[in-house]
Amino acid sequence: QVQLVESGGGLVQAGGSRRLSCATSGIIFSVLNFGWYRQAPGKRREWVASILTGSTTDYLDSVKGRFTISRDNAKNTVYLQMNSLKPEDTAVYYCAAARGGLRWTTPTYWGQGTQVTVSS
Repeated sequence: QVQLVESGGGLVQAGGSRRLSCATSGIIFSVLNFGWYRQAPGKRREWVASILTGSTTDYLDSVKGRFTISRDNAKNTVYLQMNSLKPEDTAVYYCAAARGGLRWTTPTYWGQGTQVTVSS
């Protein structure tokens, strides 16, 4: 059974930091690409960041320089370090897994999401 379980969400003040984790099981972690998405109230879910099997990363323009995605193949876990948080970063953040390869593709697996709320 495939599971992606996010943790680390919560309430944080603007300018603060938060690290999200995504613990996975039931998959061959090292051959998959991973990403983070978010969905704010009343808005569509949007891609935030992705990391490929070779650790190539990519980011939504609005989070570049503030967010860092990383992966630990030994722990089967993906992280999203979020710094200099802004109220507009408030959303439910989802971890996603996609087929491995040289490009990020439509995810196959999703986590249940974790709420991040940034107060002004």
